[in-house]
Amino acid sequence: MSVTDTVEISGHLLDSGILSVVLDDIREYGGDYIIDRFDVGKDASDPSHVKILVSSEDDDGLQRLLMRLQTRGVNLVDPGEASVSTADRDGVFPDGFYSTTNLATRVRIDGRWIEVDNPEMDCGLVVDGEGSERRVRTVPMADVEEGMRVICGAAGIQVTAPVVGHEENESFGFMDSQVSSEKPQTVLVRQVADSIRSAKAAGKEVLWVGGPGVVHTGAAPAMVSLVKAGFVDVLFAGNALATHDIESALYGTSLGVDLAQGRGVKHGHEHHIRALNTIRKAGSIASAVDQGVLTGGIMHALVTGGKRFVLVGSVRDDGPLPDVYTDVIEGQRAMRAELTDVGFCLMVATMLHSVATGNILPATIPLVCVDINPATVTKLADRGSAQAQGIVTDVGLFLEQLALELVPEYRTTRS
Repeated sequence: MSVTDTVEISGHLLDSGILSVVLDDIREYGGDYIIDRFDVGKDASDPSHVKILVSSEDDDGLQRLLMRLQTRGVNLVDPGEASVSTADRDGVFPDGFYSTTNLATRVRIDGRWIEVDNPEMDCGLVVDGEGSERRVRTVPMADVEEGMRVICGAAGIQVTAPVVGHEENESFGFMDSQVSSEKPQTVLVRQVADSIRSAKAAGKEVLWVGGPGVVHTGAAPAMVSLVKAGFVDVLFAGNALATHDIESALYGTSLGVDLAQGRGVKHGHEHHIRALNTIRKAGSIASAVDQGVLTGGIMHALVTGGKRFVLVGSVRDDGPLPDVYTDVIEGQRAMRAELTDVGFCLMVATMLHSVATGNILPATIPLVCVDINPATVTKLADRGSAQAQGIVTDVGLFLEQLALELVPEYRTTRS
């Protein structure tokens, strides 16, 4: 005998295609559905609302289905109370734990709704404290500790998906797709610049996620100007961006290619490994700056400007630099610790770190991904970062234009 429950969702369900996706999810998860009520908005700006009776063969299947639907912003009509179980070992959630989304989430316990502190996808929900001091937070699997109280099942949980009205003058609202390759780049750059200005005006930080293409394309001076002007608060990257930025500062090359002449130089293939050795000898990037060994580039600008960076490595890294996290779990923790005040995220020329960052960002933080490869932003959206907007273009040209838009005096320094 099947088990059933009633769910609801509101928004621009038809023109966004989300209703079709929800119904496909139900069938994909082995469930069935009956549309109980469908109120269609009459005008383009009016939201629609639908109630759906969903069913599955057993309660376990229904709970998994309900959790899946919540990634689309679907909630139970009668959410009830959350169920809590205790973790019986480190690093392991209880069976049936609630698998989180990156949407704004709240949990009802003892009749009171509690906002989840740090929404993040693919984690669990842990309850701390009692009574009015009770709070709920997301915890990744690796950080589960024996005795933690973990929310199980989909009952007592509501999510809120970001909604952009058709008549709102939102950045990137004019785009018809998540990936933009045939849009006026001047307009796109201006919109990114406006988003950065808005975040700063609201007292929020701007997070950058960068790959070595920033250096390879000759855009490092543009990014340095943005750091110095206060438009880069935190940088997430790997070993490569920092290494080639330092190579450029020390030798004028990136991967052995002279950035001024655009051609390889004699013994240039050694430059990156010699740059690594120089910093390792100094002890850290900051120490190299303090000692006068490193006198220019992106990393130098971050250190001298008191900005933060988190470098997380991979198995293919040379060196790596002494600042690089080689334990990826520790690297994840370091990245999460920098998200508290972020109000806008710009990702440039990196698929690996863009997807990793997208996985830990709440859906409420707008993000823009700039890459020559449209698959980068497509992968972001496929991994659940539905708020991601993509600009397909040469990163070097984009950052030059962004610097000119945000830092007018940059034109003088480049002439």
